[in-house]
Amino acid sequence: FITGGLGGQESATLREIVELLRRFYCGKVSVVYRLIQGPEEKEWIRSRVEAAPAPVAPEIRKQILWKLISAELFERFLGTKYLGQKRFSIEGNETVIALLDQLIERAASRGVEDITIGMAHRGRLNVIANVIGRFCERIFTSFEGSIHPDFPHDQGDVKYHQGASGVRETASGRQVSLTVAPNPSHLEFINPVIEGMVRAKQEARSEPESLLAVLLHGDAAFAGEGVVAETLNLSQLPGYTTLGTIHIIVNNQLGFTTPPEEGRSSIYSTDIAKMIQAPIFHVNSDDPDAAYHVLEIALDYRREFQNDVVIDVIGFRRHGHNEGDEPTYTQPVMYHKIRAHQGVRELYARRLAREGVVTEREAAELMGERNRRYENALLGAKEIVSRQVSEPQQPDVAEPDSVEIVETGVDQQTLRLIAQTVTTVPREFNLNPKIVGLLARRAKMVEGSVPVDWGMAEALAFGSLLFEGTNVRIAGQDTVRGTFSHRHAAFADTLTGSEWAALATLGSDQTRFQIYDSPLSEAGVLGFEYGYSVTAPESLVIWEAQFGDFVNAAQVIIDQFIVSGEEKWNQTSRVVLLLPHGYEGQGPEHSSARLERFLQLCAGGNIQVVNCSTGAQYFHVLRRQILQPASKPLVVMSPKSLLRLPEAASAIDDFTSGGFHAVLGDEAVTAASNVNRLLLCSGKIYYDLDAERRKRGNHDTAILRLEQLYPYPKKQLVDNLALYSNARDICWVQEEPRNMGAWWFVEPRLLGILGEGQTLLYAGREASSSTATGSHTIHQMEQREIVSKAFGVENA
Repeated sequence: FITGGLGGQESATLREIVELLRRFYCGKVSVVYRLIQGPEEKEWIRSRVEAAPAPVAPEIRKQILWKLISAELFERFLGTKYLGQKRFSIEGNETVIALLDQLIERAASRGVEDITIGMAHRGRLNVIANVIGRFCERIFTSFEGSIHPDFPHDQGDVKYHQGASGVRETASGRQVSLTVAPNPSHLEFINPVIEGMVRAKQEARSEPESLLAVLLHGDAAFAGEGVVAETLNLSQLPGYTTLGTIHIIVNNQLGFTTPPEEGRSSIYSTDIAKMIQAPIFHVNSDDPDAAYHVLEIALDYRREFQNDVVIDVIGFRRHGHNEGDEPTYTQPVMYHKIRAHQGVRELYARRLAREGVVTEREAAELMGERNRRYENALLGAKEIVSRQVSEPQQPDVAEPDSVEIVETGVDQQTLRLIAQTVTTVPREFNLNPKIVGLLARRAKMVEGSVPVDWGMAEALAFGSLLFEGTNVRIAGQDTVRGTFSHRHAAFADTLTGSEWAALATLGSDQTRFQIYDSPLSEAGVLGFEYGYSVTAPESLVIWEAQFGDFVNAAQVIIDQFIVSGEEKWNQTSRVVLLLPHGYEGQGPEHSSARLERFLQLCAGGNIQVVNCSTGAQYFHVLRRQILQPASKPLVVMSPKSLLRLPEAASAIDDFTSGGFHAVLGDEAVTAASNVNRLLLCSGKIYYDLDAERRKRGNHDTAILRLEQLYPYPKKQLVDNLALYSNARDICWVQEEPRNMGAWWFVEPRLLGILGEGQTLLYAGREASSSTATGSHTIHQMEQREIVSKAFGVENA
């Protein structure tokens, strides 16, 4: 065990052994790695930790000092010029800035060409100013209360949430692309987003290891936020690995005002990383040379084993949670010690002076040069502000009131080729006998002898996009088979267990098809798919919830990234959410995808919300998502019972021309002038209404389907309503309770377009605190009441 650390000698006294162990493991660095099961990895780490580190080169130490000076003076500069303004200073842990700077240099020497960084707000401005590029003028303009003309979207979010990107030339002349992604205040939810962004980049490159994910965490958030564990769990899974992430903990030993003993049950904040057997290095922030040595080991480990590694930089937080807080209210003893601390820049400069690396005069000159650069950047910012004749205004975004039809039809020959591929199993493949009938039915669908059901419509949409050059990626719980056994995108050999995915075998010129059964995670996986979609806008990226209600656990990703990312940061996405929705008597947790929440989040044409009722409509909306010019997220209230309902299947001719229709008219009505009652609905309830109408032999009631709820298709609705101008009663019908679903959204909009003498009515469940009943009997009774009320029959 100890031989390697003794320079090859085979024996030592106990005193010598203890002294060596203290030197290796009880100094300014400690390492947690014995839990790693792989003996090769453990031996590799032991040999590196117990080897005498080479002295840090003088030029590198000067670079480190320069970054410590830059980091400290940046915070002082802001604190002096903008007293009391929030900036979430990194003072007390400036070593992190020097460490990031050297990470770029040292990673580049190992072949890394692109680094994507995710981090919370603490230290973000400092990282953007002193690591990513020359952004001081932009930052100072924001502190001056204005917006830099080169960054107009800075008005969308506070300055310490914004992102930045640039290209840096390292000291060795290598080019490295750098990105700090924008991030909301939910600190750690950026983690899976970054991993998804990097995964997409890696798949587009022949050398994926040249792209690196770096995540900066707060110590309290790393231990406290569950999305950290979700992201770590993704790190070694086939559909999600990014070949090793460098995690850096900006350890303040404090979470807002919460001390460690009240913020976690583990000894270290990093203990959660033990779940993936990642090596964990704890390093004293007052020793930048030690941090540099740890960084070298971490980068080599990542390259060697393609696993995550954690560097815990233990420092402190000089001010309160923000610069307006008074930390001595809650931590008086700690802050008495902090105020007596000289700071790492002072300690390191003195050390270098003692060792003859720089003189005190040279260090002072570096500080003067850094201050001059900040002053010049401030002058530039003030000049920009002086040239702006008025304060920047939030642009008015007009609400779209019409939905243009995008031509998304596919010729039947192509559809036949796709169908042939997805229904023909390799000769040596042992297929589950229950699948034989499914494939036989699907083979008949494209020929027109059998209507195309939901699962086949989806396969045709995917296949056609793959032929046209669009990558398709879909992930979620039970997604390969489909929660409701409707998809079967891949088959398992009954003898070997090996998988065969037909859509991945369409031809040599097709693009990439990926489908993954995700881990039992919503926030982490949806964040990953969102991040992937941001970096790969040309791909169809889909996340499917097992049941629509499960999206509740990913609400942060929806609220703070998907629906608002474009407005806040000009960050666009085409991500698709498939959320099984519909009242089937399966109880309150398996009924509603919370349509009302998505509609509440709609504004300025930010997202698309649809509730398709036919397989062809679903086919066209998936294709529209890629073929339309606008890059907007798509939320699909995905069905359950309609997956197999014969009436929801479509004729093959519906796939070969046309596109997605935001409103579906009523083809069953032959004389519109005779209609005296008009029902409006969305999704599955249409088939209950149509069945009731046929049962009653009713010829004076028409049914319109609102297939897209947002952007709101006002023009299409007006045109359809005009056909039924004699109808006096216009009734909105929904399965959801009155305070949920689309009623509150459509009511004011419908009132604005009704004709004279027309009355707007509601048919649906009464308001409720729960989405649905747990009793199947009561569910059926409620469904009958809704349908009866829709036709004007109370208490039927």
